[in-house]
Amino acid sequence: MCKSGGVWSKIAILAKERFFPDENFTHNFLYYDPDSRVSLGGKTRIITVELVKTKPIADKPVEEMTNAELWAVFFQYLTDEEKRDKIIEIINREEGIAMAVETLGTFTQNEIEYARMSTLLKSELDYQSGIAEARSEGLTKGRNEASFEIARKMKNAGRPLSEIMEFTGLPLETIERM
Repeated sequence: MCKSGGVWSKIAILAKERFFPDENFTHNFLYYDPDSRVSLGGKTRIITVELVKTKPIADKPVEEMTNAELWAVFFQYLTDEEKRDKIIEIINREEGIAMAVETLGTFTQNEIEYARMSTLLKSELDYQSGIAEARSEGLTKGRNEASFEIARKMKNAGRPLSEIMEFTGLPLETIERM
């Protein structure tokens, strides 16, 4: 989120797949409250950049690219060996991109390794959390199935409904429908 000229902007860089059906690689959304029909008057906006739509732009001469196109091509092709000359030309042309490259170059190997390890740890925690959630859902499902089976057997044996409710924890309506 950044503030420029009294306008708060959030830039979302969409890198993996097409998000919008049109061919525009950028979209600019202004906030609006549809319930009260009140707009923020352009004071806050979301700008999206779809990197997967930059191929035609990357083929243009750098001097014909807009500032947004320069940034999009830079992000999309920074590590592409075939576009190395184009990226160098963009860095030499756009001061903001040159400053970004300079800043990226100041990261130490320890900072890079820390970021990599943090990402790996987060991935592992997400994975373990998913396993724990699945295991918990499986146990709950198993308990529910066991309760239903016990209730069916008790009902078939002619046990009173109140007793079946007490032993299984199932509601009366569920037991009656069995």
